[in-house]
Amino acid sequence: MIHRFVFLLGWLFFTLSAAHSAPEAANAAMGACPRVLQHSVLRLQDEKPQNLCQYAGQVVVVVNTASFCGFTPQYKGLETLYAKYKDRGLVVLGFPSNDFSQEPDSNAKIADFCENTFGVKFPMFVKTTVRGTDALPLFKQLAEQTSTTPKWNFYKYVISRDGKNIKSFSSMTGPQDKSFVQEIEKQLAVKGAAL
Repeated sequence: MIHRFVFLLGWLFFTLSAAHSAPEAANAAMGACPRVLQHSVLRLQDEKPQNLCQYAGQVVVVVNTASFCGFTPQYKGLETLYAKYKDRGLVVLGFPSNDFSQEPDSNAKIADFCENTFGVKFPMFVKTTVRGTDALPLFKQLAEQTSTTPKWNFYKYVISRDGKNIKSFSSMTGPQDKSFVQEIEKQLAVKGAAL
């Protein structure tokens, strides 16, 4: 009888401590996600919510895109870059925007265009605002941390694995430009960054 009591007492203690540590584990996991990635956005293809914390620990390129822009062919370069470096920890995140009046289509048409015209496989999200008071919170944070908002379509931000180092690149800087690729390779070389 006393053994059963000791067993039940031990089981109760284990259950209570596990229940108590679950929120701590969730907080620790959230703590491992850089503040700049602590956002939920809707995926372009199906408009399902996606937590950007899934990209924590990777080098992240955030780019605002448009289908009817002189820079639209950069989709191909961004996809090439993503394919080349994704196994080393790079992810490209595309955010279509009509802020510069060059993305009038629906999310479904944008998704179709990106996939069928440029073979885009990197994650894309629903059409959004990337500048001004209505900007997506992610872009507000990027603007705060770099002191610059997107000046045009295909403005790029490179975020380090720990989210502490963010560099911006103008639309004129293509995905294969030396300075851009060097920054990505530099950030990829930082392994196991303390988050």
